[in-house]
Amino acid sequence: MKYGMYNEAIFLFDFWRQKMNNRAGYYKTNFPGIAEYKSFVPADLPPVPQLNIDNEMMRLLIQAHKQLGMLLELSANIPDLNLFIEMYVRKESVLSSQIEGTQATLLDIFDPKINRNTNLDVAEVVNCIKATDYAINALNELPLCNRLIKQTHAVLLDNARGANKSPGEFRSSQNWIGGQGSTLKNAVYIPPELNDMHNAMSELEKFMNEDSELDELVKAALIHYQFETIHPFLDGNGRIGRLLIILYLIDKKILSSPVLYISYYLKKNRTEYYDRMSEVRKNGNYEQWVKFMLKAITQSAQDACSSIVKLAKLHERNLGVIKTMGKSSKNTEKLLTYLEHNPIIAITTASEALGIAFNTVSEAVRRLIDKDILVIREDFNRNRTFAYKEYLEILTEGTDLYD
Repeated sequence: MKYGMYNEAIFLFDFWRQKMNNRAGYYKTNFPGIAEYKSFVPADLPPVPQLNIDNEMMRLLIQAHKQLGMLLELSANIPDLNLFIEMYVRKESVLSSQIEGTQATLLDIFDPKINRNTNLDVAEVVNCIKATDYAINALNELPLCNRLIKQTHAVLLDNARGANKSPGEFRSSQNWIGGQGSTLKNAVYIPPELNDMHNAMSELEKFMNEDSELDELVKAALIHYQFETIHPFLDGNGRIGRLLIILYLIDKKILSSPVLYISYYLKKNRTEYYDRMSEVRKNGNYEQWVKFMLKAITQSAQDACSSIVKLAKLHERNLGVIKTMGKSSKNTEKLLTYLEHNPIIAITTASEALGIAFNTVSEAVRRLIDKDILVIREDFNRNRTFAYKEYLEILTEGTDLYD
């Protein structure tokens, strides 16, 4: 009896020590015995003790806000903001999906035959685009809450890979992270069990909406970490978690639109991205995570600014070329506008979309090829497609599967 009490005291002391030593949370034993496994129980946000905002973090904060301010100013002064938003949402969706191993590129999404040739990888990206659009529109009616998150998740998995994994619902079974064939016994990470998961998501919802002395960019970083740590869905956690960063910044008026493709930086630094999240769970080191995410925001904003400038210059240059074409310039200018929304085209599709005769579009395409604005992509007689080459080079930077 005394021996049993001694063991219980040791267990309670170890439990208390874990909680005291790691402010990010602790591992909890489930089903003692042959089915035993340990799941992580995340501490509520904000961290306790509070974040140490040292000189380096303050410098990174200032840089990130400055760069986001430049992006806001630049995007507010471009003639067709909706066009840029449309392109950036596509790019972010491709990059975010690639982080999860999806084998689809931005060129696949621009393919005019996408409705006929869609495979599961492309369908995942298309759904990610739809989920982003849905969530941003839903913010006009709902706060950033678990209801909105679940509804967005339902759109993300609709009729795509993962459609059998409870779309729109928090998981009702234990999940884990690991290589192919891994189990609860050898998983790299085991998120909270069901009760802890629901409690953690409820607390995260409060944190997202409560007033705080924390800078909003710091909160965005913490929200993303916490969501990934909770892992409330059976599939799609990474894509929803990265979308949460953009949704939070829009909700707090830091961004006015989704012109930030943060997954570009996270894809380039994928190993560090996962390692730094693990470092928080292992040692409670939120500071290194926040600094990493501030760098990601700054670099992503710089990349977005650079792309906007390049695309605007390309538009003005090619518009100038078209205006020298005399009587034919009007229809060719209409085609240029269409190309900026659909940079890979088939003549038949463009003709139908623009309401212009096939031969007229074909002639406009020929003129743009002569001016090196368009290139022939495939040579299958009437099935040929044409690519707006320079435009695509700017947009697709970083979206190749091996970048």
